[in-house]
Amino acid sequence: MLIAHDLGTTGNKATLVSNDGRMVASQTVAYGADWGTDGKAEQNPHDWWNAVCQATRELLGTTHTSGSDIDGVSFSGQMMGVVPLDKAGEPVRPAIIWADTRSTKETDALLERISMDDCYRITGHRLNPTYSLTKLMWLRAHEPENFARTAVFCLAKDYTAFKLTGELATDPSDASSTNAYDQAAGDWAWDIIDAAGLDHSLFPPIVPSTHIIGRVTAEAARATGLTEGTPVVMGGGDGPVAALGAGIIDETSGAYTYLGSSSWVSLSASRPLLDPKMRSMTFNHVVPGQFVPTATMQAGGASVSWGQEVLSGGQSYEQFLGSAGRVEAATKGLFFLPYLIGERSPYWNPLARGVFAGLHMDHKQPHMMRAVMEGVAFNLRTGLEAFSDAGFAVDHIDAIGGLAQSPVMLEILANTWNLPVAPRDIVEEANAIGAAVLAGVGTGVFDDFTIATRLSHRDPDTPPVAAAHAAYEEPYRLFLDAYARLEPWFADVHTTVNG
Repeated sequence: MLIAHDLGTTGNKATLVSNDGRMVASQTVAYGADWGTDGKAEQNPHDWWNAVCQATRELLGTTHTSGSDIDGVSFSGQMMGVVPLDKAGEPVRPAIIWADTRSTKETDALLERISMDDCYRITGHRLNPTYSLTKLMWLRAHEPENFARTAVFCLAKDYTAFKLTGELATDPSDASSTNAYDQAAGDWAWDIIDAAGLDHSLFPPIVPSTHIIGRVTAEAARATGLTEGTPVVMGGGDGPVAALGAGIIDETSGAYTYLGSSSWVSLSASRPLLDPKMRSMTFNHVVPGQFVPTATMQAGGASVSWGQEVLSGGQSYEQFLGSAGRVEAATKGLFFLPYLIGERSPYWNPLARGVFAGLHMDHKQPHMMRAVMEGVAFNLRTGLEAFSDAGFAVDHIDAIGGLAQSPVMLEILANTWNLPVAPRDIVEEANAIGAAVLAGVGTGVFDDFTIATRLSHRDPDTPPVAAAHAAYEEPYRLFLDAYARLEPWFADVHTTVNG
């Protein structure tokens, strides 16, 4: 048996997977986050560890599984954060997570020393406040005492692997989410790190995603119920791990969309995608030699969840999304810009905000909800266009993540993108499957990564309707135009609010 942990933004899901790849059971333990109006987004690393311990104990207990039956443990973890650790391996403060955008000034300062083009060419990403590098610079500027105590930083899954084993490292997929990793060299981008004025010792060793980083210590065994000495495989960042779980392992695998809190479109490739417009970014895959060109929006599924929370009037999530399927929005002039926590692809603007545009007295809650869903679809379309422009052909999309369970959302995506869209039959389990594959390959339970292609299947397509796609073309242009017109206004609002 294998245990896969998926350390997300809202909780940790522990999944028990048999050695033939069958999901046996899962257990989720939630934790909170500290969200601030100034772009603050933090979590307590101890909450992650406590969730790993509790979920593991409950998973073993409810399935009557002995710790000695577990052949390996691995992780999928939220990316782009900073967990600052002191010399004893203790967090010196809460983790600064992926959604935090406070390091805008630090980003601007670094851009005076390295060009955006060079950073994109070296790292596969724009230089941006959402990444780890400038978050470290922010920590140095705003909390010098905490920064002085920081001996090394790591990311979420690295910290929990360290707590299990006492060994600290990261992997290429997570390293490639920091703005400080050289994809051609396969190592930290020391020139960029030097430009940021950061000591090399702050950056942990990089090992393969399938590397056995260590074994469960006696202390961790007591906390989790695992057996001392159980192998712990490094694991990877949640985006590349989700790609593996969805069976996206090479160029022949096609493309997929992840419809979780943050949402993205992605595929596997043998080279980074360097988009001249920098709409997309490229992570290293957890599959060696592969890359994961990706276009990620900050609040995809999160925008829909927000819409349901504030607009539904008490209807269930499923009922309210269903009601959005019976009305029109963009084709009747109602739009939503889904930038509730700033935006990554395609604009990389932490100052962007959510906007309803075109509201009329005739519009009710279902119209607004549909506008939110269409805004997500429009925004993700820009990423697919970046893939197409770079010569990566996409003829169908697999869908995973919680929102992929909505027939209305799948219909909107298919018609907006003019592509068939089909959920995998493991809609919410792709990260667990991906992490389990890493555990299995790392420990020798699985021969290779191709098992990922056999652990889930495509459900029937939601095909595009030609007339519906044609009707979306002009609204899509207007959606893009709305952002272009509002971009300077977002900056004025930020200045007004923050001085």
